[in-house]
Amino acid sequence: MIAAMPLMIIPFILYNLAMLGLMGGGGIAALQHNIIVLSMLSGATWSMSLGDLFIVVALVVLFFEILKATRTGSGNLVNHILSMLIFIAFLVEFLLVQGAATQVFFILLTIALIDVIGGFAVSIRSAGRDVSIGL
Repeated sequence: MIAAMPLMIIPFILYNLAMLGLMGGGGIAALQHNIIVLSMLSGATWSMSLGDLFIVVALVVLFFEILKATRTGSGNLVNHILSMLIFIAFLVEFLLVQGAATQVFFILLTIALIDVIGGFAVSIRSAGRDVSIGL
Protein backbone atom coordinates (compact mmCIF):
# COMPACT_ATOMS: atom_id res chain seq x y z
CA MET A 1 0.00 0.00 0.00
CA ILE A 2 2.97 2.32 0.64
CA ALA A 3 4.06 1.80 -2.99
CA ALA A 4 0.70 3.19 -4.13
CA MET A 5 1.30 6.45 -2.28
CA PRO A 6 1.94 9.25 -4.79
CA LEU A 7 5.28 10.98 -4.34
CA MET A 8 3.83 14.39 -5.28
CA ILE A 9 2.76 14.66 -1.66
CA ILE A 10 6.41 15.45 -0.81
CA PRO A 11 6.53 18.89 -2.53
CA PHE A 12 3.01 19.61 -1.25
CA ILE A 13 4.06 18.98 2.35
CA LEU A 14 7.35 20.87 1.93
CA TYR A 15 5.59 23.95 0.56
CA ASN A 16 3.02 23.91 3.36
CA LEU A 17 5.76 23.59 5.97
CA ALA A 18 7.50 26.61 4.44
CA MET A 19 4.21 28.50 4.29
CA LEU A 20 3.65 27.86 7.99
CA GLY A 21 7.13 29.19 8.74
CA LEU A 22 8.57 25.85 9.83
CA MET A 23 11.50 26.03 7.40
CA GLY A 24 13.04 29.19 8.74
CA GLY A 25 12.00 32.66 7.84
CA GLY A 26 8.58 34.16 7.99
CA GLY A 27 6.27 32.00 5.92
CA ILE A 28 6.19 32.72 2.20
CA ALA A 29 9.22 35.01 2.45
CA ALA A 30 11.27 31.87 3.18
CA LEU A 31 10.71 30.75 -0.42
CA GLN A 32 12.87 33.59 -1.67
CA HIS A 33 15.82 32.99 0.65
CA ASN A 34 18.86 31.76 -1.24
CA ILE A 35 19.99 28.36 -0.05
CA ILE A 36 22.73 27.85 -2.63
CA VAL A 37 24.99 30.61 -3.96
CA LEU A 38 27.83 29.67 -6.30
CA SER A 39 30.43 31.72 -8.13
CA MET A 40 30.67 30.52 -11.70
CA LEU A 41 33.83 30.40 -13.80
CA SER A 42 32.39 33.19 -15.95
CA GLY A 43 32.34 35.48 -12.93
CA ALA A 44 28.57 35.39 -12.60
CA THR A 45 26.87 34.38 -9.38
CA TRP A 46 24.29 31.61 -9.54
CA SER A 47 21.80 31.22 -6.72
CA MET A 48 18.95 28.88 -5.94
CA SER A 49 16.14 29.86 -3.61
CA LEU A 50 14.07 27.50 -1.49
CA GLY A 51 11.14 27.87 -3.90
CA ASP A 52 13.39 26.89 -6.81
CA LEU A 53 14.52 23.84 -4.87
CA PHE A 54 10.88 22.80 -4.34
CA ILE A 55 10.36 22.93 -8.11
CA VAL A 56 13.46 20.80 -8.73
CA VAL A 57 12.28 18.28 -6.12
CA ALA A 58 8.84 18.16 -7.78
CA LEU A 59 10.40 17.51 -11.20
CA VAL A 60 12.48 14.64 -9.80
CA VAL A 61 9.35 13.27 -8.12
CA LEU A 62 7.47 13.58 -11.43
CA PHE A 63 10.13 11.44 -13.11
CA PHE A 64 9.67 8.67 -10.54
CA GLU A 65 5.87 8.95 -10.75
CA ILE A 66 6.00 8.42 -14.52
CA LEU A 67 8.25 5.39 -13.96
CA LYS A 68 5.74 4.04 -11.42
CA ALA A 69 2.93 4.47 -13.95
CA THR A 70 4.53 1.89 -16.26
CA ARG A 71 3.88 -0.87 -13.75
CA THR A 72 0.73 -2.90 -13.98
CA GLY A 73 -0.98 -4.19 -10.92
CA SER A 74 -3.77 -3.62 -8.45
CA GLY A 75 -2.00 -0.78 -6.62
CA ASN A 76 -1.70 1.23 -9.80
CA LEU A 77 -5.34 2.31 -9.77
CA VAL A 78 -5.04 3.39 -6.14
CA ASN A 79 -1.96 5.44 -7.06
CA HIS A 80 -3.89 7.22 -9.83
CA ILE A 81 -6.80 7.99 -7.51
CA LEU A 82 -4.48 9.35 -4.82
CA SER A 83 -2.55 11.40 -7.41
CA MET A 84 -5.83 12.94 -8.52
CA LEU A 85 -6.70 13.74 -4.89
CA ILE A 86 -3.31 15.42 -4.40
CA PHE A 87 -3.87 17.48 -7.55
CA ILE A 88 -7.29 18.51 -6.20
CA ALA A 89 -5.66 19.47 -2.89
CA PHE A 90 -3.12 21.61 -4.80
CA LEU A 91 -5.93 23.26 -6.77
CA VAL A 92 -8.14 23.95 -3.75
CA GLU A 93 -5.21 25.35 -1.79
CA PHE A 94 -4.15 27.53 -4.73
CA LEU A 95 -7.65 28.97 -5.03
CA LEU A 96 -8.49 29.38 -1.34
CA VAL A 97 -5.26 29.95 0.62
CA GLN A 98 -3.61 33.35 0.33
CA GLY A 99 -0.11 31.97 0.97
CA ALA A 100 -0.46 29.52 -1.93
CA ALA A 101 -1.05 32.22 -4.54
CA THR A 102 2.58 32.27 -5.67
CA GLN A 103 4.39 31.37 -8.87
CA VAL A 104 6.18 28.49 -7.14
CA PHE A 105 2.93 26.94 -5.97
CA PHE A 106 1.36 27.38 -9.42
CA ILE A 107 4.30 25.55 -11.01
CA LEU A 108 3.93 22.77 -8.41
CA LEU A 109 0.21 22.63 -9.26
CA THR A 110 1.06 22.30 -12.95
CA ILE A 111 3.55 19.51 -12.22
CA ALA A 112 0.84 17.71 -10.21
CA LEU A 113 -1.53 18.02 -13.20
CA ILE A 114 1.12 16.61 -15.54
CA ASP A 115 1.60 13.75 -13.05
CA VAL A 116 -2.11 12.90 -13.21
CA ILE A 117 -2.46 13.18 -16.99
CA GLY A 118 0.88 11.52 -17.71
CA GLY A 119 0.20 8.71 -15.25
CA PHE A 120 -3.12 7.86 -16.87
CA ALA A 121 -1.68 8.13 -20.39
CA VAL A 122 1.32 5.92 -19.63
CA SER A 123 -0.82 3.36 -17.83
CA ILE A 124 -3.33 3.14 -20.66
CA ARG A 125 -0.54 2.86 -23.21
CA SER A 126 1.32 0.14 -21.30
CA ALA A 127 -1.91 -1.73 -20.49
CA GLY A 128 -2.74 -1.84 -24.19
CA ARG A 129 0.53 -3.64 -24.85
CA ASP A 130 -0.23 -6.25 -22.17
CA VAL A 131 -3.42 -7.37 -23.89
CA SER A 132 -2.85 -10.34 -26.12
CA ILE A 133 -5.53 -12.03 -28.14
CA GLY A 134 -5.01 -15.75 -28.58
CA LEU A 135 -6.36 -17.35 -31.71
